[in-house]
This record gives sequence, structure tokens and C-alpha cells, in this order.
Amino acid sequence: MANLKSSKRERITKEMIDSISAEAEAGYDPTTFRPRHVGRPPLGKGTSPRVNFRVPQSLLKQAMAKAKREGRSLSAVARRLLEEYVSGHTASRR
Repeated sequence: MANLKSSKRERITKEMIDSISAEAEAGYDPTTFRPRHVGRPPLGKGTSPRVNFRVPQSLLKQAMAKAKREGRSLSAVARRLLEEYVSGHTASRR
């Protein structure tokens, strides 16, 4: 058998495969399943929808470089600026 490894980097053995197969063939009780969180946790209460918008390549590169120098993510910078815009506390208005 090939050197298969689990997501926890454990070597998968024939015994493990046999055990998992037997469990699957026996069937699962759907009431025992717990929903699994997929993706990143929400920001605040409720859901956190994704917002996409287009910018010139040069602006994106500059923004990413500045955010990296400041130890921030571009998402954190964009969220902060959007909060300032909505609250009316923007540094400059056009």
C-alpha cells in the first residue's frame, strides 16, 4: 500500500481503512451529525458577506505594500476605511 497520510499527518494503515469502511457500511445516524463551520468565522454578529470591487493594478500593489509594512491585512484596511466612510469620519472627501 502507498504511504498515505491523514490530515493530521498520521500514516493510514489497512486496519484504519477497514475500520472506516465497516463503519460506513453499517450506516450513520443523521441525528448525530453536527454542522461543521466552513470558512472564516463571522465578523461581529450574524454573517459577514464578502464585498468585491475593482481597482487599478497599481493602486492594489501600493495598498498591499503599505498594509504589509504596517502589519495589517488589506481586508482590515478596507473594513476600517468603509467604517470611517459610513460614520462620516473620513480623512478626505472627494
